[in-house]
Amino acid sequence: VQLQASGGGLVQPGGSLRLSCAASGLTLDYYAIGWFRQAPGKEREGVSCAPAGDSSKWYADSVKGRFAISRDNARNTVYLQMNNLKPEDTDIYFCATVGEPCTIGTMGPRGRLGYRGQGTQVTVSS
Repeated sequence: VQLQASGGGLVQPGGSLRLSCAASGLTLDYYAIGWFRQAPGKEREGVSCAPAGDSSKWYADSVKGRFAISRDNARNTVYLQMNNLKPEDTDIYFCATVGEPCTIGTMGPRGRLGYRGQGTQVTVSS
């Protein structure tokens, strides 16, 4: 089983990026998928969560209205569209399977992660 995050890069403030979380050996539509960000030595922060079922998606307050999470089950991929990026969004982003439903408890620093992929660096700078 492998999760792989990709799509990071260097972007100017106000710019956009789309991150992808692709899976092999795992069918993502059976799992709630969370996006997180974490700098080395710092506590991880939940960014967004897409449930496997019909419950609500979840977004951290800091990204509401700017980020959007979506699934493409045919490609076994979960995306995180990030718009109007700010310097404070700079971080290493990774995806993981998480428990349901998508809540601050599931996505908080004590939420339990299942399968976790390696991260992709996002840098927002002029």
